[in-house]
Parts: sequence; structure tokens; C-alpha cells
Amino acid sequence: MEKRKKTMLFILALGLLIAVLLVLIAFARTWDKTDIEFRVHINEQLIQESTFGESPTFAIWIENPNTGGLQTIFVTKRAALGDWEGKADVPVALPQWFEVFKIENKSNNLPSYEKPAPLAVTGATPKPGYFTTRVRVTPGSRWDCWIEVNLAGDFNEYYQEYNPEEKTTDEYLTGQPALLYKAEIDAVVGNVVKPELVGMSVLDAEGGNIIQPVKGITTATGIFDEMSISVIRPKPRIIEWD
Repeated sequence: MEKRKKTMLFILALGLLIAVLLVLIAFARTWDKTDIEFRVHINEQLIQESTFGESPTFAIWIENPNTGGLQTIFVTKRAALGDWEGKADVPVALPQWFEVFKIENKSNNLPSYEKPAPLAVTGATPKPGYFTTRVRVTPGSRWDCWIEVNLAGDFNEYYQEYNPEEKTTDEYLTGQPALLYKAEIDAVVGNVVKPELVGMSVLDAEGGNIIQPVKGITTATGIFDEMSISVIRPKPRIIEWD
């Protein structure tokens, strides 16, 4: 009996020691590390008022201002897979991010089922409400942060489904063009910035700049009615999920 008791105590002590070591390892993994966290709120009312009632397509990426290096952090599934319900592609959905995708993947084509965006950055289109995603960066580094968003079928007087004067139809039923937001941030824990609207993403048939001055935009500026980018200390995790 005494021997069994000692064995149990030894097992408990060993288990406690292992637990303590795992916790210490978890803290060590996050020591002197920083994450950039993106947080947006998707406006449910605008979703319901759009033609399709479907949450917006959007992409989030960062850019190194010194090297021009690009890294996609998140992109919704439709854009990542080229899943456009009957259409081969919709190049007007996220024109700027599609260029980022081509650079990152050394490709001249848009994402497709055959050659999609990496699973690590692809996610189901979030429902209305809050959405957050983050990326690990070097402490003290500086980044340009980009968010591009498009809500299909949000027509207005300027971007009509059918323009009777010009006798033209919105081929992709896009409505108002994708909007592009940008913020600069230093990776110092506690820093918080709000992305600013820098333009709308519009394909130019002559190959000109995709980012154009905002024109005729109304409700689209409220697709994300809250946005923030903050630098936080990573939460210690015993198991690191990719």
C-alpha cells in the first residue's frame, strides 16, 4: 500500500512538472513577439439591402514599405477559389488583391479551383458582425496594412444594374466598386490605427492604375462600419495551430 501511494505521488508530481514545463514553453514561444490584429464589423443592414443578401468579399494583406514584399493575411472563399456561381471569374470583385495574388504566387491568372489561394489564408465569408484575423510580425517592424472590400449588388444611382441612358448592363452585378483602405503601423504593442479610405479598385481596360479616386460611392463606405488595426502580444498557447 505504501509503495502504491508513493507511486501515485510520483505520477502526480511528474504530471504537475510536465504541465508547468508546457506552460513555460507556451510563454517562451510568445516572448518578445508581436501580432498585428485586424478587426472589422460587417454591417448587417447593408447586406440585407443588397441584391444578393450575401456578406461582402474582402481581402486583407500587409506590405513591407522598404522591400515592397506582400503577404496575404485573409481572403474570403469566393475570391480565393474563383467560386462565382456560374461565372468563370469576376475580375472586378477585388482587383487590387488579385494583383497581390499574382505577385505572391508568380502567376498571371486569377485564383481558381485548380490554382486557389493557399488554405492558410482562405476562409469562409464571415457573417455580419465582428471579424478578426492576425499575423505574426517582427517587433518594431513597420508595415502598410491593406483591406479591400466589395459587396455585390449594392447598386445606387451612379452604379446601376442597367443604365438606360448609356444602355449598358453591370456585367458582373457588382454594384459599387471595391473600396481600398490603408493604414501604416509600427509593430509596437499597444499601437492602434484606423484604416483610411484611399480609393476604389476599378479595372482599367487600357491597363492604367487600378486604384482610382472615389466617385459616386454612397453606402459602400459603410460595409465595414467599424475597422481597427492593433499591435498585440500573442496569447501563450501550448499547441500552436497553423
